[in-house]
Amino acid sequence: MIFRIARYEDRASYQSHYLGLLWEIINPLIQVGTYYLIFGVALKGSRGDSGGVPFFVWLVLGMVTWLFISQVITRGSKVIVNKVQLVSKMKFPLNILPSINIASGLTGYVVMLAVALVLLFNKGVFPTVMWIQFIYYFICMMVFLYALTLFTSTLTVLFRDMQFIIQSVMRLLFYVSGAIWSIDRMPETIQNVFKLNPMLYLVDGFRDVFLSRAWFWESPALGIYFWAITLFLLVAGSVLHDKFKENFIDYV
Repeated sequence: MIFRIARYEDRASYQSHYLGLLWEIINPLIQVGTYYLIFGVALKGSRGDSGGVPFFVWLVLGMVTWLFISQVITRGSKVIVNKVQLVSKMKFPLNILPSINIASGLTGYVVMLAVALVLLFNKGVFPTVMWIQFIYYFICMMVFLYALTLFTSTLTVLFRDMQFIIQSVMRLLFYVSGAIWSIDRMPETIQNVFKLNPMLYLVDGFRDVFLSRAWFWESPALGIYFWAITLFLLVAGSVLHDKFKENFIDYV
C-alpha cells in the first residue's frame, strides 16, 4: 500500500510537466554539477581530503545520500498537515504517511546511486566484500528518516512554524554533513562537534561502503550514538503521534 500510494503521488506531482518523473533525476544532477563547479573547480584548494579518488566521484557519493535525506526530511515535516484532511474521514493509519514520503523519494535515490556506481566503475573502483555494509547503512537511513519525519511531522501539526525551522536547519546542516567537503582538515575539537550530526554518520558511512574504507564496527562510539539518537526520535515521535492523532484535524 505504501509503495502504491507513493507511485500515485509521484505521478500526480508531475502530471502537468512534459518531462514528468525525469525531474526527479534532472534536479539532483543539476545540483551535483553546480557544487562540483564550485567546490571541485573554483575552490579546489579548500575541498578537503577525497580519500585518493577523483573529487567528483567522492562528491557524488556524498550528494546522493544527502539529497535523498534532505528531500525526505523537508517534505516529511509537513506530510501530516498536507494529508490529514484527505484521510481524516476514512480508516487510515496516519503513522504510515512518513513511510509513503520516504518511498516516494526512492526512485530518484536509486537512479542517482546507479549513476554514482557507473562513475566508480569508470574510475576503476569495483565491489569488494565491504560493499555488503550497504545493507546496514541503508537500514540505518530508513529507520532514522522514519523516526525523524514522524517526530517533525507531528510537531508541525501542533506548531506550524516547525516546517520553516526544518528548512532553515537543513540549509545549515548541508555544510556540516560532509556532503560537499571533508571535515578532516578541521581541528579535532570541531570535528568531534560535527560528528554529533547523525547525517554525517550516514554520508560518511556510504562513502566507507563504496570506497571500501572501513567497516561500520570500527567506530563503535559513533554507531551507538547514532542509534541512541534514532531510537530517541522514534520513541518521542511515536508518543507524540499517539497522544495527538485523534485531534490532528482540529489543529489543522
